[in-house]
Amino acid sequence: MRRHTALLAAGLLVAVSGCGLTSGSPMVDDVRAGLIGRGEPLKGASLTVTSKSFTEQLILGAIMGIAFEAAGAEVLDRTGIQGSIGSREAVVKGEADAGYEYTGTAWITYLGHSEPIPDPRAQWEAVREADAENGVSWLAPSALNNTYALAMNQENHRKYGTNTLSDVAALSKSDPGAVTLCVEVEFANRADGLRGMRQEYGMNVPTGNITQMDTGIIYTQAAKGSCVYGEVFTTDGRINSMNLVVMQDDKKFFPNYNAAPMINSRTLRKWPAIADVLDPITRKLNNSVARDLNARVDVEGEDPHQVALDWMKEEGFVK
Repeated sequence: MRRHTALLAAGLLVAVSGCGLTSGSPMVDDVRAGLIGRGEPLKGASLTVTSKSFTEQLILGAIMGIAFEAAGAEVLDRTGIQGSIGSREAVVKGEADAGYEYTGTAWITYLGHSEPIPDPRAQWEAVREADAENGVSWLAPSALNNTYALAMNQENHRKYGTNTLSDVAALSKSDPGAVTLCVEVEFANRADGLRGMRQEYGMNVPTGNITQMDTGIIYTQAAKGSCVYGEVFTTDGRINSMNLVVMQDDKKFFPNYNAAPMINSRTLRKWPAIADVLDPITRKLNNSVARDLNARVDVEGEDPHQVALDWMKEEGFVK
């Protein structure tokens, strides 16, 4: 299932029971201010950082916590909460102060809208305005957009020469047998997934050319060429490690899932310097950075917190 909206029931259980929200451990990184945190503007603050449990979220949660440490705050690490709802509710209720969240997830899953907003900035602005009523403040978004895409291996890219979803649609009409798809069950049945994509782009893909399978297998099958196109997430580290080519969503059909800091509004009023600390970091986050960092965890087996710390030092944000 899509990682932003998966395990909804589990997330609700976490939110209701409090399980996972009362645990946590202090972050004790030996860091000091670099490009961010000079003058320790958060000295005296005790801040709790949260995240969901998949790789990218663990890395983003660690990045945020390390930034707060460098700015002088004491930081409690409550990253890795199962499901989407648990980490969200922690920030809403004040059981956590901040975490990176995705604009599309907030708009569709938390705020209950069925139609995403195509323009990424407008999507973020709509989320920021609507969520203010819930006591949640959204800081400036990143270019990191963890949304759906189709990808193919290099051999098939040379063979068919497609670079956009419109190209794939054209190929499906000129050579219907050429377009075979490997997709998740959820993607196959979502209005903002396969069904909507086929309709928006006019793809002529016979049902027999579509195979449903688990996420991890899709990347492997696309890399092997067992299916010409595989459904992927745009920031997944396996895209780079398997040397896949991602098709551009040239009609901007898929929802925008831009990562942005989600802050408890009371916390931000008390510590407005949080925005100055996080904004330079968020501006550096994009799909290329996310793929590299995610691959270090998912492909190379490194620890998410260490990957975050290494990146923060390499970028000069902390010393």
